[in-house]
Amino acid sequence: MSRTFSSWLSGPESAGPDRPDDIPGQSLGLPADGPGSLASMGRRMVALAVDWMVGYGLAGLGVAAGVVTPEYLATVVLGIWLVIGVAAVRLFGFTPGQFACGLRVIPIDGSGLGVGLVRATIRGLLIALVVPALFVDADGRGLQDRATATAVVRSR
Repeated sequence: MSRTFSSWLSGPESAGPDRPDDIPGQSLGLPADGPGSLASMGRRMVALAVDWMVGYGLAGLGVAAGVVTPEYLATVVLGIWLVIGVAAVRLFGFTPGQFACGLRVIPIDGSGLGVGLVRATIRGLLIALVVPALFVDADGRGLQDRATATAVVRSR
């Protein structure tokens, strides 16, 4: 007699009942592909890298102007990245990197009002901690998206 042993280490497929079709975002009411579908991890990482480079560019201008000392460059880059990210997600629903990659952040709780300031700030702070973004659910959403009831979807 054989039994399957599994734990939380085995991943989401073995921890619960089988999903009839493994389409990311189906449980959230999102389409399987095309605009509005959940963004892939690769696209999200490229968007993050673009946003980080924007932060470095702006901080580099501060160093060149003598406003920022090189010792504080990393802290200034993080601060610029956080402010731009929170403001852009709140105002437009995407960061500059997400815009370049065809992504946007949407609320999935049915509010339909866009991502508010508190939600965008909490999401940005959790991403800045790095570790919460590494833990994803079966749909590929990080803890920052689960905590703020948001999802990163394709816009085109």
